[in-house]
Amino acid sequence: MIVVKIGGELLNNLSNIAEDLKSISEGIVIVHGGGDEVTKIAEKIGKKQVFVVSPEGIRSRYTDGEDIKIYLMVMAGLINKSVVLSLAKYGLKTIGLCGVDLSLLIAKRKKKLIIVDERGRMVAINGDYSGKIELVNVGVLNMLVGNGYIPVIAPVAMSLDYEFLNVDADSVASSIASSIKASSLIFLTDVEGVIINGKKADVIRIQDIDSTLKSIGFGMNRKVMVAANAVKMGVGKAIIASGYTSNPVTKAINGISGTVIM
Repeated sequence: MIVVKIGGELLNNLSNIAEDLKSISEGIVIVHGGGDEVTKIAEKIGKKQVFVVSPEGIRSRYTDGEDIKIYLMVMAGLINKSVVLSLAKYGLKTIGLCGVDLSLLIAKRKKKLIIVDERGRMVAINGDYSGKIELVNVGVLNMLVGNGYIPVIAPVAMSLDYEFLNVDADSVASSIASSIKASSLIFLTDVEGVIINGKKADVIRIQDIDSTLKSIGFGMNRKVMVAANAVKMGVGKAIIASGYTSNPVTKAINGISGTVIM
């Protein structure tokens, strides 16, 4: 199987991705993002969104009790079903899920968060409704893919205490790929790959990850980190590539485009 994570910036036009997926005989699992749409809708209804930065330089959404309701509504509702609808137009047999469905994604809620404040100090704050994936129900994915379906997964998980949790989409894709030992994990985004010193890197080796993370910005640093973790856990290869080209998935798998983590 292959896991394809589609960034939120690509979701308004999936035609080239859909056409490419039709040509792939291997089982496919899709994870989608869409954080910008969550922010836009939340702020339109008057709920300002707050973002925090971890000591590792990873930026994430702070999700309080009201935020998680909005996040669930937009991610598992509007965005997820829009992706399913778009792919169905091309004859793909898709089924939309979030991590709560059939207990697909179980996550541990973060009770405390260590963040870097505006003065550059590390401080502890109360945890929010975000979590870290602890378990992927592989049986559900095997059942669906084995029957010819493409699961389209929204990054919402179920906590150990049966709460909705916001989970990062890149991390979800990495956790799923690791759990099913995917042959390829592909992150489709709006750039051609990982840009280091103004140039696209064709390959990043795991032993160079720490130094690489210092050279790239928010968003991409998380992708590189979780891609490397997936490869360490047995995924065949991880590729970060543009979703705007023709045949983006096939080109990434064949090493024609993107940055390969190996």
